[in-house]
Amino acid sequence: MNEPDLNLLIALDVLLAEGSVASAARRLGLSASAMSRTLSRLRATTGDPLLVRAGRNMVLTPYAEEIRERTQNAVFEARAILRPCSSALNLATLERSFTLRTNAGFIEIFGAALIAAAAAVAPLAQLRFMPKPEKTAKYLREGLIDLEVGVLGEMGPEIRLTTLYRDKFVGVVRKGHSLEQYGEITAAKYAALGHVVVSRHERGTGPVDVLLAELNLERKIVAMVPGFPAALAVAQASDLVALVPATFLLNQPGLNGNSGEARLFVFELPVKTNEITVSLMWHPRSEADPAHQWLRQLVLKVCRQKLPG
Repeated sequence: MNEPDLNLLIALDVLLAEGSVASAARRLGLSASAMSRTLSRLRATTGDPLLVRAGRNMVLTPYAEEIRERTQNAVFEARAILRPCSSALNLATLERSFTLRTNAGFIEIFGAALIAAAAAVAPLAQLRFMPKPEKTAKYLREGLIDLEVGVLGEMGPEIRLTTLYRDKFVGVVRKGHSLEQYGEITAAKYAALGHVVVSRHERGTGPVDVLLAELNLERKIVAMVPGFPAALAVAQASDLVALVPATFLLNQPGLNGNSGEARLFVFELPVKTNEITVSLMWHPRSEADPAHQWLRQLVLKVCRQKLPG
C-alpha cells in the first residue's frame, strides 16, 4: 500500500496560506523552482490545480479554499503530537519559542517585565515579539503566532480572548506648555491647538473628532505619525498636543511614581471618550496546551502587576 508523503502536508499548508509560490518558497527556505516542483506533486496527489493564475497573481481553487482550514488544523495537530509530552510540563527544561503579535507600545511598557518573568521560571524558553501593523485573525488562524494583544476587531467568532486591562485616552503636551496655565481645559481651547495624531492608514480622525464635531469644533491636525511612541516624542519636543492611551505613560519619568523630572504634562480630555479594552487573544487549538496556558497566565500576571491600582 502506497502511503502519501506527509511532508507535502506542510508545503500544502504554506501554499494555501500564502497563495503564492514565491512567498511559500521564502517561508519554507526553498528555491522557487523547488517550490514549483512541490506544487506539481501536490496537484498530482490531490487531483486539483490548487493554485491558478489570475492576471499577475495566483488564486486558490474552490477545492483549495475548502481544505484550507482543515489543512491548517492537521498541520497544527501533527506538530502538537510530535512535541515532547506536555502532560508533565517542566518549565525549567521547556525549550520553546513563543511568538506574540503586539504593537510597539505594549513592548515598551510590558516587554522587559514579561521577558524577565518568563526567564525566571523557563530559562530555555524564548519570547519573540512580532509587529502588528493591522488587525487580522490570519496569524492566529494559520498558527504563525501564539498570542495577539490588542483591541478586539474583526477577529472571527472562534478566537478565544480574555481582558488584559482597560485603558483610556488622555491628552499630552510638553512640560512648560502654555496649556498648563489654562486652568480648565475646555473643548474650544483644546481644539484650537495644533495636534499630532496617530494614523496607520492616512486617516487622521477618530472618536475625539466626532465628539468635537457635535460641538461644532474641529482639531487643527498639524502632523500624523504611525504610532503612539512617536506621538509622545513629537509632543515632548514641540508645542503640539498628542492623544495617547494612559498606559503609554507608565514608564515616563516623573509620572506614576517614576523617578526623574517630568517631561510631559498630562490632562483629561474635555470630551468623554469610551474606555479601551485591551485583550489577549489566541486560537482554540492552543486552549489545552499546558505551555500555552502558562504563557497566557504569565502575560495576565505581568500586565496586572505593572498597572497602577
